[in-house]
Amino acid sequence: SLGQPADFFYAKQLLETTGICIVPGSGFGQKEGTYHFRTTILPQPAMMKDMLDRFKIFHNKFMAEYK
Repeated sequence: SLGQPADFFYAKQLLETTGICIVPGSGFGQKEGTYHFRTTILPQPAMMKDMLDRFKIFHNKFMAEYK
């Protein structure tokens, strides 16, 4: 309803909320009606768990709000 593809909105919210950068799948010709993203995960090994925890928390909140 914001005039943005769902995957773009998700990626933008993730970046603004957590600092984690992903690329919306719509830029890669995804199948209509599906949503995905691409990412390269490159944090230092000691930071990996924290990054994945932030991603999980964001995703769960996002899905609860926009389902």
